[in-house]
Amino acid sequence: MASHFTDKETYQKDFDSKAYLEMYYAAENGHLFKDEYLKFILKNLFNTFTSGGVKGNLLIDIGTGPTIYQLLSACESFKEIIATDYTDRNRQELETWLKKEPGAFDWSSVVKSVCELEGDREKWAEKEDKLRRTVAQVLKCDVTEKNPLDPLVLPHADCLLTCLCLEGACKDQDTFCCALRNISSLLKPGGHLVMGGVLGSNMYMVGEKPFSGLPLDREFLEKAVSDGGYVVEKFEVQPRSDMTGFHLSPHNAAFFVLARKMSLQ
Repeated sequence: MASHFTDKETYQKDFDSKAYLEMYYAAENGHLFKDEYLKFILKNLFNTFTSGGVKGNLLIDIGTGPTIYQLLSACESFKEIIATDYTDRNRQELETWLKKEPGAFDWSSVVKSVCELEGDREKWAEKEDKLRRTVAQVLKCDVTEKNPLDPLVLPHADCLLTCLCLEGACKDQDTFCCALRNISSLLKPGGHLVMGGVLGSNMYMVGEKPFSGLPLDREFLEKAVSDGGYVVEKFEVQPRSDMTGFHLSPHNAAFFVLARKMSLQ
């Protein structure tokens, strides 16, 4: 078990993007496949963006990591997506997929699942192309900074999306609430915050290395989001179904939050 907080320098140096993808997202064998986190999140993102009507010009994804699953429904509802992450390796891994370079991770089974939700599993190649066109930039992001995209100042987004990020970047609840305020500065009043992640986990493994996680629970999250200036519109929790990878990521449930940033009075 990780007994201490994983600092930014350790993430930059030790986080193996390829090992992370293989462990958690490989078709049918990845642990986030098996415990149904992915299925739960993809369905909620579909319900939010495709049928739920959350749309606009700009979506900023905070802590994209080396993954694209969280953007597959969003690319149907936003003209432009900006992906962000702290580590160089994660951004490079993402760019490898976006540019169709050799060695890119195979996301096709996940893409097909989303296309199935949308009604046509066979459109997966078109979906991949659409996402590649919609992601306009991949930027460095540090949620512990007042402006997480410093030195850049971007137009305020219509939607902020963040999955499995803040709980890895924050050592305690105060830091989490501060990071939430920091990223909220990128969102226009009336815009939506979409969060997905896991509850109750204090660590996760990537290859042989442990990385810390802040154990979240529903009560804390609801208060943090409300105190951060949002009205919570949806909060769903799904208990974990498969425990085979519990030693690698000891979470007990997945969560999904949709909230609207209150307008300035």
